[in-house]
Amino acid sequence: MKLVRDYIVFLCRAFVLSFSGTRRFYGWMTLLSVVSGIGLYAYSKQLAQGLTVTGLTDQVSWGAYIANFTYLVGVAAAAVMLVIPAYIYRNKEMHDVVLFGELLAIAAIVMSLLFVMVDLGRPDRFWHLVPVVGVFNFPGSMLSWDVIVLNGYLLLNLHICGYLLFMKYMDRKPTLLFYMPFVLVAIAWAVSIHTVTAFLYVGLVGRPFWNTAIVAPRFLGSAFTAGPGILILVFQIIRAMSHYEISDRALHLLRNIVTVSLLVNLFLLGCEAFKEFYSASVHSSSARYLFFGLHGHDALVPWMWSAMLMELVAGIILIIPPLARRIWFLNTACVLAIIGIWIEKGMGLIVPGFVPTPLGNIVEYTPSLNETLVCIGIWEFGLLLFSWMLHVAIPIMTGQFRCRTQEV
Repeated sequence: MKLVRDYIVFLCRAFVLSFSGTRRFYGWMTLLSVVSGIGLYAYSKQLAQGLTVTGLTDQVSWGAYIANFTYLVGVAAAAVMLVIPAYIYRNKEMHDVVLFGELLAIAAIVMSLLFVMVDLGRPDRFWHLVPVVGVFNFPGSMLSWDVIVLNGYLLLNLHICGYLLFMKYMDRKPTLLFYMPFVLVAIAWAVSIHTVTAFLYVGLVGRPFWNTAIVAPRFLGSAFTAGPGILILVFQIIRAMSHYEISDRALHLLRNIVTVSLLVNLFLLGCEAFKEFYSASVHSSSARYLFFGLHGHDALVPWMWSAMLMELVAGIILIIPPLARRIWFLNTACVLAIIGIWIEKGMGLIVPGFVPTPLGNIVEYTPSLNETLVCIGIWEFGLLLFSWMLHVAIPIMTGQFRCRTQEV
């Protein structure tokens, strides 16, 4: 009973802490809330009028929503790149920051689920995906597997972060039995969430652009580039805006992970391009549309070549030690890699799978303004959630916020 009472007090105090901060904190959270509200208004318009307010059509039924979903699943999976060195190899630098990676994974999974919800068109039918209540079609449906792995990964990270923060708040040593088994499961689960997402596309036999075994490795390579790249930038912001110490060695280790993963991703992209263009066939039409245009339709060509240029420049910076060690060049490489992979893995993967259609029609896709506002709103909400979690977690980890019985 005492433990339950302590936990309730912890939640109540954390709730109060959520609304305490500097003017800069209030301004930041207000900005994010306003932009999230604009996105919510745009979604309410979509809810009232249907998906006709988006750029989606019968021919291209997946667009910006699913593109962002795919990208964010990778960001969430990338937390494993901190978990393995921190918990398995006992790396002190990673152990000091691993919780931030897990918090980012929570925010990314929440955003992923929100993008799926807005893509449904009729969210009131979401109950069909609920086991027992709806027709779950498990294990035959890959979508049912995706529902399980995404929600399971969210629950795993919520438990691990919640338990470790509570123990830190109570100034007690965590019991390995209460979190280490979940950490080990989460490592495998992180790989599974992106693998299952890849299989969603690979399993659609009517879309030859996705029918390749290399999709899952490409997903993981891009995920382990973008996720750690985001964390490198986040850690520098945390170090500048708070008193929490994050060593340069942690940034350098993440830089090495980004470097290797980016080179692997570029190699796999080259393998995919060779497969598509060396033995040209009707099944390479989608790839030709993406890279060179098809019958005068080339909306995605400048985007894809820009993405590849960004990734190549980022790779060159990262493999030249004098450049990679300079923080400005490192940040530039991370930004280029993050944006490049978002284009390549998002719009560069989803839309070409529908162009041309199985009947040979070419219908190009451009996100509408309302659709774009919904996407921005979800991203801002995820950033709002992540900022709030950091606002609560950092004082706990620095010892500034702890159980009153432990305070001096």
